[in-house]
Amino acid sequence: MGWLVAALARVAFIAVWIATPLVGRAFDGNWLFPLLGALLLPFTALAYVLAYVPGTGVTGWAWAWVALGLLVDFAAHSTGAYSSRRRLAGRSA
Repeated sequence: MGWLVAALARVAFIAVWIATPLVGRAFDGNWLFPLLGALLLPFTALAYVLAYVPGTGVTGWAWAWVALGLLVDFAAHSTGAYSSRRRLAGRSA
């Protein structure tokens, strides 16, 4: 289920990237960091783009949204390992 949430976050980030200039403003026109964000940490990248204010950047409590995005990314990536813990419990290393 975590893969579905992460996939939807990637689709949302790419839709924001294509449909609005927010990603270009937040990452100063660079394409490498948004691409890495879409692949590795889509919730964090999306929260950063939405919290970014032109001219000042991300400041104050806006960083809390970025941190929350990071926690959601970690949760989405860890659900696969947690759900397969019983299957892997019988294996010896």
